[in-house]
Amino acid sequence: MLGSARFALDLRDHYGGLLSNPGQIIGYARAGRDIAAEIAKLAIMANDSPTRFKGKPGTRKELAWTEPIPLPEIKAVGKVLGCSVNDLLLTAVAGSLRAYLVARGDEVADVEIRAMVPVNLRGPADIGTLGNRFGLVALELPVGIENPLARLYEIRARMAKLKGSYQAALTLTILGVVGMLPKVVQQSVLDLLANKATAVMTNVPGPQTGLYLAGARLRQPLFWVPQSGDIGMGVSILSYAGNVQFGLMTDHKFVPDPQSIVDRFASEFGKLLMLVLMEPWERLGDPDAVAAALANESP
Repeated sequence: MLGSARFALDLRDHYGGLLSNPGQIIGYARAGRDIAAEIAKLAIMANDSPTRFKGKPGTRKELAWTEPIPLPEIKAVGKVLGCSVNDLLLTAVAGSLRAYLVARGDEVADVEIRAMVPVNLRGPADIGTLGNRFGLVALELPVGIENPLARLYEIRARMAKLKGSYQAALTLTILGVVGMLPKVVQQSVLDLLANKATAVMTNVPGPQTGLYLAGARLRQPLFWVPQSGDIGMGVSILSYAGNVQFGLMTDHKFVPDPQSIVDRFASEFGKLLMLVLMEPWERLGDPDAVAAALANESP
């Protein structure tokens, strides 16, 4: 609530600046146009694809997690492919979900799974202060794309678009305003947002050196992202001491065996690693060319 009020005050201060600098009017007009477009997107956002991951959740949850994956490997692959660590990890998540659906005979063509991703909006001025200040962006994972390179580049493009949008700041303000309304209105708005997504997903950069407690080294920390409404899946990605690990919380009614998804995570990243090792780097920018070359090489 305080975060949204602060955002509103920031907008007021910027607006007041127009009195002393009228030349900013064009910039604010463009920002207003972009904000209006984001509001429209949120208002008319359709539900994502119906899959076995979505429905009315129960009360029993299942947990699974991977063994740590070396972070330097992920960074090296990302450098070759021109993608961030987060892009690669999200691609591996989407590939794992796709493989799970395929293994159970479900249709995956054109399937999009929307994940609500928290975005930290605390700035340098917030250092040393208490309280969270984060918004949400809605990321559609292109589970329907089989080619891992094409899936990676599509996720990269979508993340870049979200980073340049006002969506996170808008959701912060909306949630703050909703927090001051009656409980029944709060629940209705939260349910509306929750019904648009299948999962909540977050990537937390943890300490890159080992932590110790009473002389014992903390080997593998874990965390679980909370869900609300009818969202039945939480994806937690954590980096720690030079490694990355992937944790998954599912609803028992939808996915009683989340380990079957988690076990595919390393192999999905391995597909991208093998392409970097085996394919000419100049070809990696064209997913279709890579797919055609691999098809021709198959016996």
